[in-house]
Amino acid sequence: MTAVTTGAVFGDMVEITSGAASGDRAVLNPPGRLKNGSRVKINEQWMDSGIIVSISKLNKSYHRGDQTIPVLTDISFDIAEGEFLALMGPSGSGKSTLLNLIAGIDQPDSGSIIIGDVDVTTLSETELAGWRALNVGFIFQFYNLIPVLTAFENVELPLILTPLSRAERKAHVEMALRVVGLADRMDHYPGQLSGGQEQRVAIARAIVIDPTILVADEPTGDLDRVSAEEIMDLMDRLNQESKKTIIMVTHDPRAARKAHVIRHLDKGILTNADSQNTL
Repeated sequence: MTAVTTGAVFGDMVEITSGAASGDRAVLNPPGRLKNGSRVKINEQWMDSGIIVSISKLNKSYHRGDQTIPVLTDISFDIAEGEFLALMGPSGSGKSTLLNLIAGIDQPDSGSIIIGDVDVTTLSETELAGWRALNVGFIFQFYNLIPVLTAFENVELPLILTPLSRAERKAHVEMALRVVGLADRMDHYPGQLSGGQEQRVAIARAIVIDPTILVADEPTGDLDRVSAEEIMDLMDRLNQESKKTIIMVTHDPRAARKAHVIRHLDKGILTNADSQNTL
């Protein structure tokens, strides 16, 4: 098993080894606004409350012809800053739909999702895209890497629309790849990496913007047991050492053991409001 240390986090002093005078030091800051000037980074004063996500009376349904199919019904709960939450339940229970709503990929029929001081259900499509770009890191089951881009280039993608200079983007990408233990694989293409390494690249891409929350949809679902354990150990380190708030959908009880809190959904209903992890 590869040992991984998270090292510096955004805001720490880091040494510049290239792109400036060797040995210079700089502060590694979050990327900030998009190039179009959108106001999308949340106000951090909410931290005083200890709550990072507040969901209230959330409802979501889909329509098939004249038929209305309820997917989520009257969902309400809070997520504390720095929490590692696992959402579990049978297939079709609404887990991924709930994750997509929290991440701003989809919109509910009614209810509110307040992340920091922003109710994401009130944002326009343009505002929502800008908000996602700076506040949500996505980790998918099938990695979603672009095969013709190197690991470095895949991780750099979320930074392209930020005002960071090329040298600043390089510092962020190299830091993220060091965090996931792939500093020696920056120039490799996805086809030259194992499944576990591809997922590490995907995690580096998710954290490179220093997001407010990390959302993970079955992050170990396409991995063998050893690689899955390594990925979950890495996510645990991001949570424990870098204090990242992680919201994860999983069917795997072994993956769920890393979470602080497990919430169960069944047919779109939250069956237990605050289940502490006892797996």
